[in-house]
Amino acid sequence: MDNIALIESFGDFKDEKGISKIDLMAIIEDSLKTLLRKRFDSDDHFDVIVNPDKGDFQIFLNKTIVEDEMSEDDDLEIEISEAKKIDPTFEVGEEYTMEIPVAQLGRRNILTLKQILATKLQEHNNAMLYEQFRDRIGEIVVGEIHHIRHKHVILLDDEGNEFILPKENQIPSDFFKKGENIRAIVETVDFKGSKPQIIISRTAPKFLEKLLELEIPEIQDGTIILKKVVRIPGEKAKIAVDAYDDRIDPVGACVGVKGSRIHGVVRELRNENIDVIQWSKNPEILVKRALGNVTINKIDINEGDTYALVYTPVEEISKVIGKQGQNIRLASWLTGYEIDVYRESSEDDDVELKEFNDDIEEWILEEFKKVGLTTAKSVLDKDTESLLNMVDLEEETIEEVKRILREEFED
Repeated sequence: MDNIALIESFGDFKDEKGISKIDLMAIIEDSLKTLLRKRFDSDDHFDVIVNPDKGDFQIFLNKTIVEDEMSEDDDLEIEISEAKKIDPTFEVGEEYTMEIPVAQLGRRNILTLKQILATKLQEHNNAMLYEQFRDRIGEIVVGEIHHIRHKHVILLDDEGNEFILPKENQIPSDFFKKGENIRAIVETVDFKGSKPQIIISRTAPKFLEKLLELEIPEIQDGTIILKKVVRIPGEKAKIAVDAYDDRIDPVGACVGVKGSRIHGVVRELRNENIDVIQWSKNPEILVKRALGNVTINKIDINEGDTYALVYTPVEEISKVIGKQGQNIRLASWLTGYEIDVYRESSEDDDVELKEFNDDIEEWILEEFKKVGLTTAKSVLDKDTESLLNMVDLEEETIEEVKRILREEFED
């Protein structure tokens, strides 16, 4: 097999993987040197010249000229009598350079060379793939569902690149079918063995950010700024937006007429509920907006501890907290403040003592009832000394009752 035939045998691979001629030649040179090291333990005595313009290469062996019968390695040394047959002017200690035809390496070594070359071509492709997608971390990719497995889904893009979507990176309500095209963002790119592994995600807040950029031109061109995005995948998300121009309504621009702009994003996220609020430098305003359409009477902000105490009527508590605590949790993430809610009691906000009969013995409740103390507030509003003068109970019993009432009623 001559040099050109050897190179051409990898032509299909070069065309398929898009490797440039210069890169291919560099890989051929490296592969030849690897083979020479395997065959001669070193490539120090060899020169490899690759000509990308002509599409060929040459191997030159530099032999040292030694005295007759002093050669210890015929592969790397040549005796002076043999050298003078080639050129009478040669002297002992000089180097004699000869070209080694590829065919002279032997069939086995040529096959080894092809294996080395194929391996290095694959390594080159893997390195290129790694660099390509490492620069695309945080970008949206589209892939077709190729395999659905228990712990992950494997996707292929149009170029045949493989993406892995782990179960934990899938929206809980995601349901995939083989052949379906889906979108996700590139989350990480790492080597698993010698092959790059591209992990994608549909649960990262960055995925929501990129979807908003695609759907809302003002975000893409920088007219509207995405200040922060937080989400509980598949359930609820909150985004804070702002605008450089006070004349622009950033919330309205994001939502669109009757929700037309945000609807595509909601559909992509499997009907994830998205709240859009306007950012504010004022922490009280920001916390209030983040909690949504609820009645808030007062907000105490502790800047040093990034803590916010929200005072709200009893009937608003469930709305502030939200389903499974989602609303208050997302509001805390969005604002950066740990938000706690305080229930403001009204005059009618009280509980009958009989409601505590599971925790307090009935005869004790009867003692309070005898003196007209029939509700939790009526007992808690009085100090222990006053109660000792009113009911026939030990101080220890009274303190225990008040503790139970505080835990069950006030908290």
